[in-house]
Amino acid sequence: MKKVLFTVFALAALVLVSCSDKKSTENNPFMSEYENEYGIPPFDKITYADYEPAVDAGIEQQNAEIDSIIKNTAEPNFENTILALDNSGEILSKVSGVLFALSESDNTPEMQKLTETLMPKLTAQSDGMYMNDSLFAKVKAVYDNADKLGMDPIQKRLTEKYYKKFVRNGALLTAAQKDSLKEINRKLGEFNLKFGNNIQHDLSSCVFFIDKEEELKGLSQDIIDNAAKLAADKGKKGQWAFNAIAATRLPVLTYADSRDLRRKMYETYITTASHGDEYDNSENIRNILMLRQQKANLLGFNTYADYATDPYMAKTPKAAEDLLLQLWRPAIKKVDEEVADMQKYAAAHGDTAQIEACDYYYYAEKVKKDKFNFSEDDVRPYFALDSVVKNGIFFIANKLYGLTFEEMPDAPKYNPEVKVYDVKDAEGKHLAVFMTDYLPRDVKAPGAWMNAMQEAYGYKGANVRPIIYNVGNMARPSGDTPSLLTWDDVQTLFHEFGHALHGMLTRVEYRGLAGTNTDRDLVEMPSQINEHWAFEPEVLKNYARHYKTGEVIPDSLVQKLNESAQFNMGFMTTELVGAALLDMYWHKKAWTPEEVKNIDVKAFEQDVKKQLNMPALVEFRYRSPYFKHVFASDEYACGYYTYLWSQVLEADGYLAFEKAGCFDKATADAYRALLEAGDTEDPMVLYKRFRGQAPTVDALLRNRGLK
Repeated sequence: MKKVLFTVFALAALVLVSCSDKKSTENNPFMSEYENEYGIPPFDKITYADYEPAVDAGIEQQNAEIDSIIKNTAEPNFENTILALDNSGEILSKVSGVLFALSESDNTPEMQKLTETLMPKLTAQSDGMYMNDSLFAKVKAVYDNADKLGMDPIQKRLTEKYYKKFVRNGALLTAAQKDSLKEINRKLGEFNLKFGNNIQHDLSSCVFFIDKEEELKGLSQDIIDNAAKLAADKGKKGQWAFNAIAATRLPVLTYADSRDLRRKMYETYITTASHGDEYDNSENIRNILMLRQQKANLLGFNTYADYATDPYMAKTPKAAEDLLLQLWRPAIKKVDEEVADMQKYAAAHGDTAQIEACDYYYYAEKVKKDKFNFSEDDVRPYFALDSVVKNGIFFIANKLYGLTFEEMPDAPKYNPEVKVYDVKDAEGKHLAVFMTDYLPRDVKAPGAWMNAMQEAYGYKGANVRPIIYNVGNMARPSGDTPSLLTWDDVQTLFHEFGHALHGMLTRVEYRGLAGTNTDRDLVEMPSQINEHWAFEPEVLKNYARHYKTGEVIPDSLVQKLNESAQFNMGFMTTELVGAALLDMYWHKKAWTPEEVKNIDVKAFEQDVKKQLNMPALVEFRYRSPYFKHVFASDEYACGYYTYLWSQVLEADGYLAFEKAGCFDKATADAYRALLEAGDTEDPMVLYKRFRGQAPTVDALLRNRGLK
């Protein structure tokens, strides 16, 4: 699944503020055209000292552009107001695109200091724009006179999008209220940043050691080798060190025969950013919740959940929660069956102890092996990272859309492990630049995500194409063994590539409507629907080849993959829906200052579990202290439910391919039209045009074996 998705700064980077303490911008790479064919940032020339002067210069440029819009004496219209706004801020977009990419992918101490300095400026810029009375008056005039001005439907859509963005960000507030909202947003940005940094610091620094080799029984050699290397790096050569990053955590919980090792790993993970004083996120959560409550009240909403769901398909917290509960009830029932099977297996193999939460992955894998004669270890050798990329995701992009990917080894890159591709369409014309960064590093945030360093647009014949990147944390190569993926890793890679396709294929005139700049309800559908091709036998046989022999994955293993596809789905659905409900419960309450002050994060989570009758052996996919989607930014705050909302669209949508064939041209063309459209129309209109009907939850329940 996709773990993390962010939007670019294009809209948030517009403001009227003054800048002081200017530094020289001479020879600053951000201040001139990039000297390469596709406008890739020259990472080898960019220094830490370049960012702040470029941001300040970008603000000056933006000031002049916004000032020009305000002072224009002509009647406000689409071109002199909305389009001018959409096209402004070139320098700021360039520097913020790189800053944001590296703050997640190469978040060195120097980069952390930069973000601590520059993020408040970017927040202030956004506030300065959306609370500017003169600018809003111009936007409102265009919005109110859309029909009179003869705008086409797409121009109306962009105008409406800007108008609503202004209103949601305080344009209708009084001057005093605007000052309060600016301060709230400033503080939120500060606490969001601290929250995310604490997770990264704790995951990389919280290491436990094993000094007895017998405790490593069951683990693959690459995991053992990487643990030995980490221990040596930590000054304990001859031992084995583990941290709770996904590439290590999941193999240990799934394969380690030592319950003590599994318990150490589990406890290390579920206490991430919630132990000790240095990286504990509890206070950050309290501050964020209070500020969000204040923000919602200022903007006329009773709770932050009311504010967060209002502009999207769900419209209300109740509608979102109702959808989640439709999945929750059958999922927890399924968990009871899964646990009973595991306990039965354990007893039959001499383990009479009660299964604990740290045992779930381990015994689930044993039961799967017993039921289907199939284990993750059977398929990992067939899932070499390079093959999954070149013969998997690139293969389907070619079969569905005629795309080709040509590696550019000499292209600029922010890290030597990054690969850069020239993406061409079926006619051989440049479509996009695509970057991949799949291996874990201590300075990289956990999870996987997609983003854009450059947006696409085509106004007045321009053909500016996007620069898109995918980031992940897959297993590192070890010795002669390449990076071998789990089946979950494979699906994650296909998932993020679905987002990338959405960004690369976009064909719209205006930046604000391009690619993934769509409603949050829809944005996860292209990624989740793309996961389906990972299962298709024709695709599997193309990318799943044994890394040593080149042997194509046998039909027997493909059959077992498909037979076991719904295995343990109760657990997986429960932890995902549980996290979405936890997010909803945090934000649907109208918190008072006194209540927030006394929040015990763990006790709140336990209370939610009790209300939901959550199975004892299942933890939320993300406990609150490391729930980065929800507390490290506002992007998915009270919005984690949209993963499930989008899955309804995805499951129903892929039925079109199941009926016509996974590479049926007519179906692929209809779906491509949805991807190309970006946010030019209402998401449900786009969906119905592709699918021919409104979605239902039935397909999702069937896919998860819950119906």
